[in-house]
Amino acid sequence: MSIAMTLSRYIARQFVLSVLAMIASLTGVVCLFDFIDLVRRVATRPNVSTNIVTEIAGLHIPYFTMEILPFGILLGGIVCFWRLTRSSELIVARAAGISAWQFLAAPLACAILIGTIATCLISPLSSAMYHRAEELDQQYLRSDGGPLSLFGGALWLRQADTQYDPHGVAMLHAGDVKVEDGQLHIRNVSVFRLDHENRLIMRIESPDGFLKTHAWMLHHATVAKPNSILQPVGTLVLPTTLTFERVQESFASPDAFSVWTLPGFIRLLEHSGFSSIRHRIHFQSLLALPILAGTMALVSAGFSMRPSRRGGVAKMVGSGVMAGFLLFTISKVAEQFGKSGALPPILAAWAPTLAGLCLAVALLLHLEDG
Repeated sequence: MSIAMTLSRYIARQFVLSVLAMIASLTGVVCLFDFIDLVRRVATRPNVSTNIVTEIAGLHIPYFTMEILPFGILLGGIVCFWRLTRSSELIVARAAGISAWQFLAAPLACAILIGTIATCLISPLSSAMYHRAEELDQQYLRSDGGPLSLFGGALWLRQADTQYDPHGVAMLHAGDVKVEDGQLHIRNVSVFRLDHENRLIMRIESPDGFLKTHAWMLHHATVAKPNSILQPVGTLVLPTTLTFERVQESFASPDAFSVWTLPGFIRLLEHSGFSSIRHRIHFQSLLALPILAGTMALVSAGFSMRPSRRGGVAKMVGSGVMAGFLLFTISKVAEQFGKSGALPPILAAWAPTLAGLCLAVALLLHLEDG
């Protein structure tokens, strides 16, 4: 037992060093291409200094580290186990009666620990720095309308409306949305106020309005109740729980939120009537990251522990790399299905991870017992 524990610690140390080196190398390569892309974008903006570009590129580093992490574990594990197999260390260990499951327990635990640290500690840092990078990018490198432009300049909103019914709702549509002087300006506004049974209480039309603190200010508004014509009411105040910052955040990328802030923000989105599918998928992906990290460690072991004397080592290692990229492709396809509503967010985030885990366990069972 002491020999197995000593061997496990040795393999775990080699595994962690190889994985960390691979993650650092891959992150460095991706950050280099990101910096080159930022330099290309800033070439047409002579008033933007190189320091801004360098700062944005530096703020992207934790984000890219999170994205690279599964591949770093896969490729680092393949290099580690292939080197140990080539030097016959694993072959001697297995000949001495030590099961592959015994000496893989420690690397597996290290991979899960790396994934847990990334989810719990690196994720908050990555989200904060990514959010800051997006602000700098929007301020210096973009010329569009900001996050709201992703919605085509229009806005659909469903929010609670308790003025006439404790469980009532208000459906707001603005044909044009712009940010002016730090305020959200909406034009061609239509509001449908409904009771708890979705029966129309009144309809409000307004040519323009602003979002103030917890209230929509609709100017030159007209109101029509069922079986009546539109009547002018001047400026109308429609209470809301939203603020300008929250509306902007609702259109921000889920990567700008950490695993600790996502649950509360998802509840806020659902209460305000915005879609939370992207944020729920991202939250479940962060929860699945430790298991995905362990899966990649097992996949790397299954594809790289073949003895060299049997031949086909290069083919096995190449198959491991292809399996990792195939798993990545499947995860992205499942994510798109989840965003479209075809798959529940939990299934879209966890299914590729669990499928990869089944593949890795099957490979190791074949390697150990087949």
